[in-house]
Amino acid sequence: MTTYYLLHESPVGELMLVCNGKALTDLHIIAGKYVPRVRSDWVRDEGHGVLQQARHELDEYFAGKLRTFAIPLEPRGTDFQKRAWAALSRIPFGETRTYGQQARAVGQPTAVRAIGAANGRNPIGIIVPCHRVIGANGTLTGYAGGLGNKELLLKLEGVL
Repeated sequence: MTTYYLLHESPVGELMLVCNGKALTDLHIIAGKYVPRVRSDWVRDEGHGVLQQARHELDEYFAGKLRTFAIPLEPRGTDFQKRAWAALSRIPFGETRTYGQQARAVGQPTAVRAIGAANGRNPIGIIVPCHRVIGANGTLTGYAGGLGNKELLLKLEGVL
């Protein structure tokens, strides 16, 4: 299966969007952690339908016009990571959860550190909103895209 990608400017910096032809598999802030390297067999395609949809929805989100993304997603990870990311996707726009609440949401209330690790490896940032998870004391903690960007996203959503 061919992997397609494009780079897109946003208020949080340049984004790398990656798809497998039918769904978005990755969305990373280029200046953040865990950004995949473009492989020689990947195809840069500014016109690919999935990537165009992702770009459009992100632009609408950043403009304050979109609260729920419709783009199909296929993140790659362990079963636990996928459960953690699914729980992230259930956090409504403009709301936050703690790592403890997320651990309970996946049925493993003592797995707070594992939830933090899974959130940190979230391959589809922003759309799968790991920025909506905060510390138990209300502080902004950990974000692979940078704490400044986490703050910007939460301000955009009216949380801060």
